Amino acid sequence: MKTAFLCAAIALALLLSTNAYAQTPAAAQGATANPLSTWLKGAYTNTRNYIARTADKMPEENYGMRPGTQMEVRTFGQILGHLANLNFMWCAQAKGDKNPGAGRDFEKVTTKAELVKGLNEALTYCDGVYSSLTDTAGAETISITQENGRQSQSLRMGLLIQNHAHNNEHYGNLVTYMRIKNIVPPSSERPER
Repeated sequence: MKTAFLCAAIALALLLSTNAYAQTPAAAQGATANPLSTWLKGAYTNTRNYIARTADKMPEENYGMRPGTQMEVRTFGQILGHLANLNFMWCAQAKGDKNPGAGRDFEKVTTKAELVKGLNEALTYCDGVYSSLTDTAGAETISITQENGRQSQSLRMGLLIQNHAHNNEHYGNLVTYMRIKNIVPPSSERPER
C-alpha cells in the first residue's frame, strides 16, 4: 500500500512539475535536470510560507482555541507546535542529522512568541534540506524513525513529500481556526494592487 501511494505521489509530482510558469534560464535548466525536487521545493515553500504567516497573523489570545469541546482536538498553538516537532524530526532524518529539536516538545509551549520562534526555527531548518535536494539524492533509501518510534526505510524524497503533505494538511486545519475567528487566512488574501 505504501509503495503504491509513493508511486502515485511521485507520478503526481512529475505531472505537476510540467506546469508552465515563469523561470529564469538557470532555474529552468535546474527544473529540467531535477523536475521532481524542483516541484517539491516550490510546493513546500508555498505551504511553509502560509503556515509562518498564519502563526504571525493569529492573535495570541486565540492560540489556546480549539473548535468544540473535545480535549483530544489540538488547539491552534498545539497544531503549530506539532508542525515544529515533525518538521525538525523529518527534515533531520532526510538530511541524516541529529534532530536539532530533540528534547523540546513544542506542542507543550503555550506562548505565541515561543511557538512562532520554534516553528520558524523548524521551517528554516527544513528550508536548507529542501533547497539542497536533487532528484538523485531524493531517490536514495534512508532509515527513519517514525513518531511512534518504529524503524523503517523510506526514499528521502518520500519522507520530504510526506512532510510537505503533513504541513499542507495541518495548514487546512489552521485555516478553519482562522475562519472561526473571522480572520482571512494567508492563502485567501487578495493581492495588493
